Amino acid sequence: MRPHPRRTLLVLTLPALAYSLAQTMLVPAFTDIERELKVTAADVTWLLTAYLVSAAVFTPLFGRLGDMVGKRRMLVVSVGAFAAGNLLSAAGGTYALVLGGRVVQGIAGGMFPLVFGILRDEFPPEGVGAAIGFVSSTLGIGGGVGLLLGGSMVDALGYSSIFWLGAIVSVISIVAILALVPESPNRVPGRTDWGGAVLLSIGLVVGLLGVSQGPVWGWSDARVVALLVAGPVVLVGFFVVQRRTVEPLVDVRTLSSRPVLLTNLATLLVGFGMFGAYVLVPQIVEAPTSTGYGFGGSATHAGLLMLPGSVCMFFFGPVSGTLGTKYGHQWALALGAVLSAAGLGLLSAFHGSDAEVLVFFTVVTLGIAFAFAAMPNLIVASVPVTQTGQATGFNAVVRSVGSSIGTEVTAVIVASSIAAGSLLPRDSGFVTAFALCSGVSLVAAVLAFLVPAARTPHVRASEERGSASLLPDPALATDA
Repeated sequence: MRPHPRRTLLVLTLPALAYSLAQTMLVPAFTDIERELKVTAADVTWLLTAYLVSAAVFTPLFGRLGDMVGKRRMLVVSVGAFAAGNLLSAAGGTYALVLGGRVVQGIAGGMFPLVFGILRDEFPPEGVGAAIGFVSSTLGIGGGVGLLLGGSMVDALGYSSIFWLGAIVSVISIVAILALVPESPNRVPGRTDWGGAVLLSIGLVVGLLGVSQGPVWGWSDARVVALLVAGPVVLVGFFVVQRRTVEPLVDVRTLSSRPVLLTNLATLLVGFGMFGAYVLVPQIVEAPTSTGYGFGGSATHAGLLMLPGSVCMFFFGPVSGTLGTKYGHQWALALGAVLSAAGLGLLSAFHGSDAEVLVFFTVVTLGIAFAFAAMPNLIVASVPVTQTGQATGFNAVVRSVGSSIGTEVTAVIVASSIAAGSLLPRDSGFVTAFALCSGVSLVAAVLAFLVPAARTPHVRASEERGSASLLPDPALATDA
């Protein structure tokens, strides 16, 4: 007898929340890390970049392996990597070891396609949407809660306490997963496409390295230009090779089907807008009042203003899943993108007080809650159950890439507004950056409206057992 799915959901939410918090909890510790490890601010930003790049590389690989050898088994491996990475960073004592630990922690990004696949296996069709929405909501909660919790822990216990907490939560999660989460009954026989994994990794690392180093080396620097050109070229080569591979890392025909393609494009843009907001709001709050727009606050102050919106995501993620199951997840995605665009637009025009930032950022996060819940649900509803891991894994990669690009582009816009002889940006930089994120979110809404209704509802593995084909349903490979 299989356990009650709600118990499985609660167990799976714990490591997902820990991973989400790890994205931002370290931000308040940057100053302490610079001082204790004797590194520069540019060095410290790599602790975030390396984490995101590592997640982008390992997520599709773990999604594919989960489909092949078992989702619970690979979930334990990914959470175990998160624990090991946190232990390395906590006990390292040098910048190289802390950075290495962050790279290992990023492997845990592969947990999300595995979690989504387990939920699809365990929940009845009518409950899958809300369950995926609940877990997806954890992806955005790191902004406010992570900053607030991280700031408090750094002040009281030092930066290493953040890593110790991550390690402890990971170990508890592993024990709970092994004891309470059943193994997936559905497997896809085949081999792992290691060549494809290496090619995808090179393309992502090279491209994201160019994006992250652009503000440091200069966008016209030959190294940056070479990286920005080489990354997309390698990724194009990856898709060409995948199309010709018998057992590919990702099925190109599935990715090119209209529902999946449009959802991934919208995901890229939603990720761009979301992380733009998460980066800009703390900068405004922490800027000195002498700038004319800054609040002169701390990271804790910024976290408190972002906390209500982040907490609301826990409630509206499942709502998005439920509404999407009833009316269509493409409408939930469109609603989320429109709400995000509205909130970002309002922040562009009005960000002069605590009340304005709190209310309008909450609007942004409500939109993110609806969108983040809808995106994996659209993917899950549009692919065969045997491809849940690889398809949702690739969607998570697209979200990470959008988040990385959004973070760097908004940083460049704000930095470009710094007047000669000044060290601080002008308000016009934030106005432009928020407006850009709002426009990008509106484009995501348009794409969401174009996503056709999924032709296959959420189906449990027990209803598709025996379907081990790597090829997508022919109906899914054609436009609606």
